[in-house]
Amino acid sequence: MSDREQSTDPKPYYEAHVFCCTNRRPAGHPRGCCAERGAEELRDHMKSRAKQLGLKNVRINSAGCLDRCELGPTVVIYPEGVWYSYSTKEDIDEVLQTHLVEGKRVERLMLRTTDKLPKDRAGG
Repeated sequence: MSDREQSTDPKPYYEAHVFCCTNRRPAGHPRGCCAERGAEELRDHMKSRAKQLGLKNVRINSAGCLDRCELGPTVVIYPEGVWYSYSTKEDIDEVLQTHLVEGKRVERLMLRTTDKLPKDRAGG
């Protein structure tokens, strides 16, 4: 991209944009879904907690399937494109504080492209 093209890009609406998968699949689907693992309640907590932290230029949205069903619930934060898997409100609090307030990463919750179904969720 040339300097001219970059200079005409509009300013982003948000400093960070958080997409929370809340996809719902039919009961018994082999891949599962984030919604059946509490993603909607956790997303609501994230929105509420972000407001408490005063994160005004952060947008938290529901997303359809992010295609990490077996690793869910999942969230991706842009502009960095960092993915996390979380399962508790405490996980969310840690992601908000560490990633969005402090600008660091929560290594233990980060997803990488090579991640597969965690052993503790594999059912055996």
